[in-house]
Amino acid sequence: MNLRRTTTTRRALAAVAITTGLVFSVAGCGGGDDKGDAAPKTSSATKSDASDKPKETQSADADQTLAEVKNNGITLAVTSAKRDQGGYLTVSGTVTNGTSGIWLATEWKSDESELQGNAASVAGASIVDQAGKKRYLVLRDTQGRCLCTKFQGGIDPGKSSDWFAQFPAPPEGTTSVQLQIPTMPPAQLDITEGD
Repeated sequence: MNLRRTTTTRRALAAVAITTGLVFSVAGCGGGDDKGDAAPKTSSATKSDASDKPKETQSADADQTLAEVKNNGITLAVTSAKRDQGGYLTVSGTVTNGTSGIWLATEWKSDESELQGNAASVAGASIVDQAGKKRYLVLRDTQGRCLCTKFQGGIDPGKSSDWFAQFPAPPEGTTSVQLQIPTMPPAQLDITEGD
């Protein structure tokens, strides 16, 4: 009888310890005001052997940000729009989840049937050359995988993740394009020449 009571007591104490640890973890992750004055502080994600979850990063510095758009608690910052010599335009930056739940990027997928297998990605992004009146869609490989970030496992609340999307480069004379991602306002970008 004493053995049974001891086992039950140990289980109860273990449950209390785990619950207390979880409460402190949640309390440590929350807080801050929603004024948008400062980017949320994030820590590096721990690597797991079998996880394809995106690497969490520090938010982009204001001096490096080419454009920033927000909608429904999600902030998309663009830190680079480089044209390379291979005829591609690579746009990259960070996305920050300011919501209270895991963000899965399902609304950013493409409506194209060829890209339907790219859920939770930036496959629905496009750039618009307003001067040339032409729209460029995300590039894809021969198996229909977009040349863009896939947010496997989503982004936790208050965390940021790097992202990129690669497009055909507009003509050499085009120095500015508009980035369009479903559910987000358009972002005007100046193109820089890559290496």
